[in-house]
Amino acid sequence: MQANPAPRGFRFGTFEVDLRTGGLTKRGLRQGLQEQPFRVLTVLLEKPGELVTREELRDRIWTHTVVDFDHGINKAINKIREALGDSATHPRFIETVARRGYRFLADVTSLDAAGPRPAAHIRSIAVLPLEDLSGDSAQDYFADGMTDELIMNLGQISALRVISRTSVMSYKGAPKPLSEIARELNVEAIVEGTVLRSGAIVRITAQLIEAPTERRIWAKTYEEDFRDTIGLQHRVARNIAEQVNATLSRREKGHLESGKRIDPSAYEAYLKGRFFWNKRSEEGLRKAITYFNEAIKVDPTYAQPHAGLADCYALSGDWQHGMLAPKDAFPRARAAADRALALDDSLGEAHASLAFALDLYFWDWRSAETEHKRAIALNPSYATAHQWYAWHLIVAGRNRDALAELHKAASLDPLSLSIGADLADALCIARLEEQSIQQSRRILEMDPSFALGHYQLGQALTQRKMHDQAIAEFQAAIELGGDRPIFVSNLAYALAVSGRGDDARRLVNKLASTQSEHSPSHSNIALAYVGLGDHQEALARLEKAYQSRFNPSILMRRAFDPLRYDPRFQELLRRLRLPSVE
Repeated sequence: MQANPAPRGFRFGTFEVDLRTGGLTKRGLRQGLQEQPFRVLTVLLEKPGELVTREELRDRIWTHTVVDFDHGINKAINKIREALGDSATHPRFIETVARRGYRFLADVTSLDAAGPRPAAHIRSIAVLPLEDLSGDSAQDYFADGMTDELIMNLGQISALRVISRTSVMSYKGAPKPLSEIARELNVEAIVEGTVLRSGAIVRITAQLIEAPTERRIWAKTYEEDFRDTIGLQHRVARNIAEQVNATLSRREKGHLESGKRIDPSAYEAYLKGRFFWNKRSEEGLRKAITYFNEAIKVDPTYAQPHAGLADCYALSGDWQHGMLAPKDAFPRARAAADRALALDDSLGEAHASLAFALDLYFWDWRSAETEHKRAIALNPSYATAHQWYAWHLIVAGRNRDALAELHKAASLDPLSLSIGADLADALCIARLEEQSIQQSRRILEMDPSFALGHYQLGQALTQRKMHDQAIAEFQAAIELGGDRPIFVSNLAYALAVSGRGDDARRLVNKLASTQSEHSPSHSNIALAYVGLGDHQEALARLEKAYQSRFNPSILMRRAFDPLRYDPRFQELLRRLRLPSVE
């Protein structure tokens, strides 16, 4: 009987050993490893999970040398661990069995062995930040942009749950084992890889790793002209979907088989816009708007930059950023979203931004509901779409459905502080104060300096009448996040209901003196007046809020209960055309 042929190499984790060339590579990149350590590694790989004694290593490798064996083997093992990024105290690959030998811990696949078992059970994936091989930190936007686009393309596959950008970016450059990352993100597989732009050529190397075994299921290198980058990204996503046996709808297949050729300068400007939009800061949003407009100037038919502008203006008019007055921000958001969808109706993020504007400024609840559902149908893994839809549901009085959407958003973006804070807020509105307190504390464990976390905790504590603790949390929010009207007004409310009316009124007067006639913060001032028992002034402020197109979700909060059955409050709700009171 003929013996099985010797394998040409081995694969484990992100590494490959080629016995023909004597090379060790990681994600296709060669790792420096001298001959003696390489031979030791090869012997260990032949017997994964088994004890390889020091005597066996000496007999096979050190037979004809005069070098001190103990020194030689110890040095070789150290060199291997250095090349693999392994630890002697917490090994992932090579375990030392005291005074006896060594054991290779990870799963090993022969490169000549039959193909890996199918990965049909994989339905959740995280795409780790692609590693930029350019060596130029100024190119970070490009690698991050490629990561974002791959996440967005995979996210459109309804059979997969794909973790959002916010959560995966926290692992950029992190040395954590893939199995640990998968456990923290609650996914069954990890996609990782590299990207390199060299002149007019883009090269992407991607591989799919099964968790928790860290077994590589699939790997491939792609090379394409920069103009065809969108088609390249679609091809990578399609190949990954094939590897996990994901069933694609006709629409999903059509999307992943398409690919518009784009002007390189337009695409580069778009990636820079997304890079700065993701910073979620005032400066970042301003830069993002500039770059998106630059992309549109080069190619007015390129839909994605219009969608990016819609996202920017939607956030610019929201209370958390407040860069622009709602009357300036949201009509621009709607116009940009409408233009994006006229060019490409399949852009889920554009539908989400349009829905956001229809909710927060136009109060067109029926159309907003349609757009929210369309956004989620097009990209089920877009956490922001679920997050924004939740607030639509809260205003409609559908708290249970809203909490379900926020839990979905949190499952897609588990490390997002913003989504976590919104969940705490929604729990508070649903009058589940104890759960809200627990959620806020979980968020603050992740980042004690997160101002919104302290604000949300303060709200729930106020509802529980734990006024001193609530006041301390609102003060912490102001110290960390500045004198935002929502922080100051809630502090004033807490002071008022705790019996410190004079202190509350001083804060309210100062806040009111800094607001223009068309400020979106009049509803926050109204909340403080409710705490002071001045319902007449509270209702007057709500009328000003109506004229300035405020966010009506504030009216769902328990603090407004004293006004809820006042005919003037009921009339305000009717003018807002809220579905819950139609």
